[in-house]
Amino acid sequence: MVGGRSVRGRRGRLAGVSVLAVAAALGLGACSSSSSSAPPPVSSASGAASGTIVWSASPINTTGKDVRQVLIADFEKEYPSIHVTLVSAPTDTDTNRATLATEISGGSTTPDVFMGDVIWPAQFGAHQLALPLSNYLPSSFWSQFAPGLVSGASYQGKVYGSPMFEDQGFLYYRKDLLAKEGLSVPTTWQQLETDAVKLVHAGLVKYGFVWEGDSYEGLTCDFMEYLTDAGGSVTNSAYTSASLNTPAATTALSFMRSLITSGASPAAVTTFQEPQAMSAFADGQAAFLRNWDYAWADSQSPATSKVVGDVGVAPLPTFAGQSYPGYSNIGGWNLYINPHSKNIAADLDFIKFMASNEAQEVLSVQYSEIPTTTAVRDSSQVIAENPVLATVPKTRLVPRPAGTPNYPALSTAIYTNINAALSGSTSVSSALSAAQSQATTALTSPAGGL
Repeated sequence: MVGGRSVRGRRGRLAGVSVLAVAAALGLGACSSSSSSAPPPVSSASGAASGTIVWSASPINTTGKDVRQVLIADFEKEYPSIHVTLVSAPTDTDTNRATLATEISGGSTTPDVFMGDVIWPAQFGAHQLALPLSNYLPSSFWSQFAPGLVSGASYQGKVYGSPMFEDQGFLYYRKDLLAKEGLSVPTTWQQLETDAVKLVHAGLVKYGFVWEGDSYEGLTCDFMEYLTDAGGSVTNSAYTSASLNTPAATTALSFMRSLITSGASPAAVTTFQEPQAMSAFADGQAAFLRNWDYAWADSQSPATSKVVGDVGVAPLPTFAGQSYPGYSNIGGWNLYINPHSKNIAADLDFIKFMASNEAQEVLSVQYSEIPTTTAVRDSSQVIAENPVLATVPKTRLVPRPAGTPNYPALSTAIYTNINAALSGSTSVSSALSAAQSQATTALTSPAGGL
């Protein structure tokens, strides 16, 4: 998915965790999410941990200095007895998930810490692929995060992921092109489609609107936004039944297909993931872009962007007749600990640092990621640095139905069939019928496989 100025804040760091306490807890079976043993005590002494840990993380930014290396350097400066080795994970969240699940289920002790999607807690918790962090970190640690993030990182009453940064979908637009044609920022999907076609026909831009239409997790995110705007949902609240073959889903998918047939979006959008959509927009080829928060920083990098200074950001549109703004899918990444790690104390120090003001400010100010802690998220200094952060309070959010361990199969049922309809290889009605059937099978299968 996914160099600048730094806003320095007071570091809020928890005390280190006793190595002996962690070792004892592991001996009692801390790999199990259902362990009834008491959580290990938190030592009052800091700096107790030492050694080398392996951090698996997908690339976060595409321009400037690698934020992962920046954060590692800052961490090692504060924790000089701990060294972090970075392993670059795949950018495709499905590939990343499958690789980690295979490694950890096989007993691998590395990576020690891994950056993982916000949709993973149910599957990773159900299969003991991640340590229940709430057994090790006190409530004061979890209370610093913005509302909803901790519950989203939980499964069956335990917290498995520490929120690292949040993602939301935004509409990016070319201010100069809209001004040239006397157009306002679109607030409805229909207006966006019309304006995109107009700008293409006027010869001002190659593509009207680019987004994530490939057959992968990102398409599930995009579809969720249109579906929710149309008044639909993927499942019931208990994740026991699917609702994908409905009038709302038909409205959503029919419109997505019309973006391509009308010429508002290129046919190639059915092969676009975030990097391809971002590249087209930053290269000056597209008037509108749906992408995550990191896209602002990338669009303003003179080294790689031809549209520096010409980009605006707004909440996503909605369908005509609905209240603006539209819904934005909740994305983002958590930090998880491998239950087989031999360096739990050092892993926890790393996770605590990533939740500190220092790390959260680096992510938000320098790299345009939405911070997860309330102190940084609400900072007027931080908000002033980035128009995306000023837009966050105006958005309406919708999560993916990831509260079931069967989510990977559920999402696959969505994005493979939606992509088939977008590419024209099947009709909207056939795609939704197939998606409904496959989603029902996914939801009624035994707890999701690896």
